[in-house]
Amino acid sequence: MSARNDVPPDTLGVELTEDGIAVEYVDDREVFYRGVPTAVEDSVRAAPGKDVHVLVTDASETQGIMLYVNDLNTHDDILESTGVGRVMVDDGDEEPLFQGVKARSESHRVEVEADLSVVDGRVFVFVEDEMGEQSFEIVENA
Repeated sequence: MSARNDVPPDTLGVELTEDGIAVEYVDDREVFYRGVPTAVEDSVRAAPGKDVHVLVTDASETQGIMLYVNDLNTHDDILESTGVGRVMVDDGDEEPLFQGVKARSESHRVEVEADLSVVDGRVFVFVEDEMGEQSFEIVENA
């Protein structure tokens, strides 16, 4: 595995539907996260080895930023062309992702925590690997 850098995110288009969440990259491609996200309070903690993607929407729920946390597979130029950001979090550390949202890494597990009194929109966390994907929304009262 090669070292990867932090990459700042761009604002992306977001569409919340009954079937899932569509995110439109700045290069006009779209990714669709299927299913209604599971509501969880405060934070999401992923198992080791899982890919973690965080989407924070604005109050309109039609725009947002997406960050990959500790992604070692996607090259910087691909992230830059799509508008997706990346944050690398060293084991035992935490990093801010967005105002009121932070990620920490402990024993190769990524945990995403949100203070919803500070966040103006919604916070979604997608946890996936080659076997499948799970989606979560961090809410005040699950």
